[in-house]
Amino acid sequence: MTRSTTEGGLVELPGGDFLMGSDRHYLEERPQHPTRVKPFQMDRTAVTNAQFAEFVEATDYRTTAEIPLDPATAPSMPAAYFEAGSLVFHMTDGPVDLRDFCRWWKFIPGACWRHPEGPKSTIEDRLDHPVVQVSLPDALAYAEWAGRSLPSERQWEFAARSTSDEEYSWGAALNEGDEIHANTWIGSFPFQNDRTETAPFTQSVSAYDPNAHGLYNMIGNVWEWTIDAFQNAHDPGVNCCTPSRTIEPGKNYVTKGGSFLCAPSYCRRYRASARSPQEAHSSTNNLGFRCVGRAHLD
Repeated sequence: MTRSTTEGGLVELPGGDFLMGSDRHYLEERPQHPTRVKPFQMDRTAVTNAQFAEFVEATDYRTTAEIPLDPATAPSMPAAYFEAGSLVFHMTDGPVDLRDFCRWWKFIPGACWRHPEGPKSTIEDRLDHPVVQVSLPDALAYAEWAGRSLPSERQWEFAARSTSDEEYSWGAALNEGDEIHANTWIGSFPFQNDRTETAPFTQSVSAYDPNAHGLYNMIGNVWEWTIDAFQNAHDPGVNCCTPSRTIEPGKNYVTKGGSFLCAPSYCRRYRASARSPQEAHSSTNNLGFRCVGRAHLD
């Protein structure tokens, strides 16, 4: 695989054969299997707050978090989540049961892409950070306006694996001594984060070195939407098929890459093969997206 020129924020990726998934980590990453992607283009970075603001200004678009939710679109969600708002991470005062995510996730009325942590927060000093508090329909609406699409899980994983056979695109270890390669949680989750200069927030979309393809922050910072519906394990038999672009209410979709909340003690999903389910109409302050060129749908 080789990196070619970048044009208009899109990086040309050569496509090819690769091993997708992992047999060494979480069950949903199994089985590791050979697959192939066609050449395609992908955004060099996640979509930023500034880019999303341009889209909203041009279209008067309102995100899912800014509109009271119709129960029919998310039948599995608690009734309290139907008012305008979104989920926001809160550090705890001390150790908690890591099986109970409600201890650190709180639904905050008024939280949205403009106010990621709630009405008193702002993105004014984070215009080059990834937009968050966006649902899958929000990401698709932006992509349509931009003349692009969202990546399939295969495209995303191919791009994140770069040219390396190591656990990470930069080597075998997440961080090496004092050298930090990605915005992830360092410390005891969810009450102690040793990265006081950034924790627990996003960073610029161009923070850290890019991978061999020239793509930034494929690991850490924010989870990223894909267009694939989530299954509890990979089905190698569907490798030939294009994912459906129709969103099914209440259905989970694949997100990739991990985020600033992923920690060795809790969510070791800061790897290319890692995957997590997210309900299509939900949003959080650690979930964003990047696009692929529309002419290169996989």
